[in-house]
Amino acid sequence: MFADISKPPKPLPSATLQTIRPGISLLAPLTRRGHGPGLIVLSADSDTPVHIAEGVPSPLMKWSEEGYAVVEIQSRALGEGDALADALAALSKCEQCQPKEKVGLVSYDAGVWNKLAAGIGSHSQIVGAVVYGSAAEQAQLASASVPVLMHLGGATTAGPPERGDRVTKYSYTRPDGFALPFQENFHYSTEAVSHTRSLTFLKPLVGGPYFDLETIWDEHTYYEFADRSVEHTMSTMVQEPYVNHVPTMTGGIGREKLTEFYRGHFIFNNSADTDLELISRTIGIDRVIDEFLFKFTHDLEVDWMLPGIPPTGLRVEVPFTAVVNIRGDRLYHEHIGWDQASVLRQLGLLPEYLPFPHPVKDAAGNASTKKYEYRLPVAGIQTANKLRERNWGPSNEMFAYKLRESSADQGSGNGSHLVSPIRIVQQYNLDQDLLHGSPKSQGI
Repeated sequence: MFADISKPPKPLPSATLQTIRPGISLLAPLTRRGHGPGLIVLSADSDTPVHIAEGVPSPLMKWSEEGYAVVEIQSRALGEGDALADALAALSKCEQCQPKEKVGLVSYDAGVWNKLAAGIGSHSQIVGAVVYGSAAEQAQLASASVPVLMHLGGATTAGPPERGDRVTKYSYTRPDGFALPFQENFHYSTEAVSHTRSLTFLKPLVGGPYFDLETIWDEHTYYEFADRSVEHTMSTMVQEPYVNHVPTMTGGIGREKLTEFYRGHFIFNNSADTDLELISRTIGIDRVIDEFLFKFTHDLEVDWMLPGIPPTGLRVEVPFTAVVNIRGDRLYHEHIGWDQASVLRQLGLLPEYLPFPHPVKDAAGNASTKKYEYRLPVAGIQTANKLRERNWGPSNEMFAYKLRESSADQGSGNGSHLVSPIRIVQQYNLDQDLLHGSPKSQGI
């Protein structure tokens, strides 16, 4: 189904900018498909329209990676001729712009938008516009004859969208300019949220581009866990992707560091019996979100998950969540999270009780001189079993957990207050019983 890893993957397309005239330039889609609908981007003047810094691409490049044939109109192009007509003519001549009948527009500069908005009605190909601006100055933003999505920065609150007949408004508390990379007010996560909203708005209007996001993600994981090919894994990702394993802060930002991570710490550092059991999958306009069980035998050092911990030979099943952002037909990022405490409990590395390090008040409200232990609100294999089958065991049993008073010898300061390794092994044995058969007791 996927590429033959005995052959090298196709190289990523190069971002070759075509100058139409001063201030107007075209960039073909940077996707494996190689063609897509047209998009016009309005922006302030820039000498580096095709640029990536710290993994963040310029708007022109980002929209091209999404699969659009993009024409950028900078402010300096407005002094002569009809800039919109010139942009549309360039898209009409572009072989990679398919289909050509419907074109979207995204404005990152209110000044350019205000000068061109009135002329949009003269060009029937333009079917919708996204406009970034200031909440305080939204009354000065020009209206247009097509559906408009507004992203308004500097609002006092960020409530639900305001939906009118032809205009939808999203408000953001971040200052105006939060969507402009390489600028002082740029805010990565706010821009990302607005970008997803823009895709949701534009794609139905211009007819895409649509990609099989599920297959793209499955292809990526196939190269990771089945074929175990670093080169082919990276070929499924954009120019500067990143991976963040949240619990251990492992992964890599940018192609060079991520390739190094995959080669030295991930693709060849997973057990041979590693298996991903899918529990649920949500597919959005630009991402796949999976709930799954990551199952493996800890028979080698899995340093991306358990750095510094030698193999224990024990079996683990742990709930995972993957939020996978797909830009066009390649992955941009993976945010991976899992229950690290459950992993440690299943490997016999986490006690049931630990010393409570904070003051505890007695019934009279005074600080007690006694020493206490708290029971860790952590479960082992039970978390995987209950994710797999909601009725596997009762809920809410941890509500009964309480502090307990340490015995006299536990407070001696010689370290004996820690739970005995025998107790940890007993908990592990219980986990293994629950893993391989029906539990005698489904309590935690």
